[in-house]
Amino acid sequence: MSMDINRKVVTKNAFRVTKDRHKTALRVRVPGGSITTDVMEMVNDIANTYGDGRIHITTRQGFEILGIDWKDIEKVNKMVQPIMEKLEINYKGENEGYQSAGTRNVAACIGNKVCPKGQYNTTELAKKIEKVIFPNDLHFKVALTGCANDCQKVRMHDFGIIGMAKPVFDAQRCVSCGMCERKCTKLSTGAIKMVNYKPVRDHDRCIGCGECVLNCPMNAWTRDSKKYYKLTIMGRTGKKNPRLAEDWLLWADEESIIKILKNTYEYVEEYIDRSLPKEHIGYIVDRTGFEEFKKWALRDVNLEEIAVMKDNVNWGGVKYPGIL
Repeated sequence: MSMDINRKVVTKNAFRVTKDRHKTALRVRVPGGSITTDVMEMVNDIANTYGDGRIHITTRQGFEILGIDWKDIEKVNKMVQPIMEKLEINYKGENEGYQSAGTRNVAACIGNKVCPKGQYNTTELAKKIEKVIFPNDLHFKVALTGCANDCQKVRMHDFGIIGMAKPVFDAQRCVSCGMCERKCTKLSTGAIKMVNYKPVRDHDRCIGCGECVLNCPMNAWTRDSKKYYKLTIMGRTGKKNPRLAEDWLLWADEESIIKILKNTYEYVEEYIDRSLPKEHIGYIVDRTGFEEFKKWALRDVNLEEIAVMKDNVNWGGVKYPGIL
């Protein structure tokens, strides 16, 4: 099999060219990073049957099965099919494996399934996003984290979704202990101040971290039942201008964020430089201007009244002389 044909297979089927040109490796997506033991056994079977017995756990919470012969790709795709069904992977057709190699696995921290600081079920939202954006060959990176601690490092991605809790205060339960003020001052942004022996929350300063809720001994602070999110955008690694994502939306709802993601794929399809092997979204935004990106991203999006949107976003990062 020639390298030209192999590269086409890699591009469309989530296999990669490796240092050993006689071997390939398969990337197995795990939306939200949550997996059951029976799926792990299936991955193990593929690695032992057609690979060299090694499995690499990727930085995006997937599996990379190493040492697969090029001639065995179709057989591997048949074996990976039940894995895709178990993980609710969005795909086309049967026994064709992963029909996209551009958009990366939607990664997530463990969220409120386990973590008391987690504001939402990150795996559930990751799977919803999977259904909307896959399969796709555009180079997107989306990551979810349950709270402002950002264990998932979502600011290094094109889209980072951070859980926010709107604290609800019950004055009847409050005993004026000041614990919420102390914790907010020491652990967060100092959005709570004691006034006349009662805590007063500054909504504009609050980042929705939930420390007041976790630390109130009387349960005077609780989380609003409505789920809210912060959307950070256009972080990236890479050679030219690596940078952290910046906040764009605060107190956004789930439906709006998913719609913005879908709209952004259409924006990239319109403006991507097809002469390049791949182009990150951030470079396209840099080229077209932030206002053009916003025009596309916000199409048919109806943000709730509580939402806060920054009119303009400026990024920094590493910049090399002579490179725009």
